[in-house]
Amino acid sequence: MSGEVVFVGAGPGAADLITLRGAQVIASADIVIWASSLVDAAIVADTKPGALVIDSATESLEDITPLYQRAHDEGLLVARVHTGDPSIYGATAEQRRICERIGIPHRTVPGVSAFSAAAARADAEVTVPEVSQTLILTRLEGGRTPMPDRETVRGFAAHGVTMALYLSAARHKVLQDELLAGGYAPDTPCIVGCRVTWPDELLLRCRLGELSATMKAHKLWKHTVVLVGPALAEETTTRSHLYHPGFPHGYRPSDGTPLVTREAP
Repeated sequence: MSGEVVFVGAGPGAADLITLRGAQVIASADIVIWASSLVDAAIVADTKPGALVIDSATESLEDITPLYQRAHDEGLLVARVHTGDPSIYGATAEQRRICERIGIPHRTVPGVSAFSAAAARADAEVTVPEVSQTLILTRLEGGRTPMPDRETVRGFAAHGVTMALYLSAARHKVLQDELLAGGYAPDTPCIVGCRVTWPDELLLRCRLGELSATMKAHKLWKHTVVLVGPALAEETTTRSHLYHPGFPHGYRPSDGTPLVTREAP
């Protein structure tokens, strides 16, 4: 007996935003471990008869380790369901180490992350030609979870690219101050998403200079992602090379049209 543990990305909230593969793993699993504080119950509603479903919202890693050992000993399939994508603030590294110590195989099914869902709901593109071609995923330092010394919001802000900030809503004033101190202009567009794609979703647009006041007015302190950067402007006059008729590539020759990436407004 060896069993298997599959880390499943549940997506940002809505039950129909989990991948087909992730849903199939949950439906086939003998043991389903999920956190009711982060994952919609509808995600784990279609388990097979007799499956053991464990809410890990109040559990520690030590509490769920015996389930991995049982899966190994009895040859069971475990669906370990994580919000968003398991590779982003998913605390999966330590679980993989436990699986390897026990000797049970493991793999990961990716999921839609909150930053991606927020951008989609706001109908925004995070990488715009000549504006920003880089996305930084990070969190505000100085909280309960230590950050490496070289990783600071102020330092990242100096690049002026698109940033997605997780786990930072409770200190929104510090977040705003650090983003401004790093070099973003006060009128830099922001998108604030709280419980994106859930029934009680809240999606807001504001300027960076208004970020803290906006979040305070709506009492946002958890389940919130903040996107910031010039690429998030609601109107842009740039276009990519990929679909420009004058840009040749392996599937299409150039028609000779001069490449123009910034169009008249």
